[in-house]
Amino acid sequence: MRIAKKTHTLRAFTRLSMLLAGAGLAAATWAAEPAPKDTTASNPLGGKAAPPAAAKAAPGQPRQITWEELVPKDWDPAKEFKGMDLAALNDGDPRANELLMKMQEVSNNAPTNPAMNGADIKIPGFIVPLEEAKGEVTEFLLVPYFGACIHTPPPPANQILHVVTPKGAKFRAMDTVWVTGKLQTLRNDSMMGVSGYHVNATSVTKYAGGAK
Repeated sequence: MRIAKKTHTLRAFTRLSMLLAGAGLAAATWAAEPAPKDTTASNPLGGKAAPPAAAKAAPGQPRQITWEELVPKDWDPAKEFKGMDLAALNDGDPRANELLMKMQEVSNNAPTNPAMNGADIKIPGFIVPLEEAKGEVTEFLLVPYFGACIHTPPPPANQILHVVTPKGAKFRAMDTVWVTGKLQTLRNDSMMGVSGYHVNATSVTKYAGGAK
């Protein structure tokens, strides 16, 4: 029930963004994407709780997690916007601009899950490069869906990981990868988005389907 409630909450927030986009405010709204689904070989974007086989890791090995585990169970990003008549907002309405600013504030300050702090994890996602050296990415954001932070506005901070690698990785923007390392609940502001988590990666490998 808790998983279903959280998924419903994330979808509600996305629907709110889509409604605002319909009012001519797309440039500042979140991506009009459905909530992430289960992590599978064909879909690296984990949404619901990991299946039992993936939920437990062998001793000394990182645990494969899903993106939904990064969101606190009691977080309701849409609660401050409930009861608003979005259809009444027109282009140029100062109330619309104020609402967009409020949405961005809620997104940037999205709370992290303290239970994940210090966990050795493995998670799939898409790369948004921040720093490169000699054609290799050394610092990047990991996001749960294609286009986030580049073609669309960034997701909430609790759905962005700031990743630093010990050595460069030969990947490009929006390549899909597995990131392995220690997760920290540490905020970072970058020109591409605000991340609520930090990972010192021990490995960044190409996503080829499944937990490899």
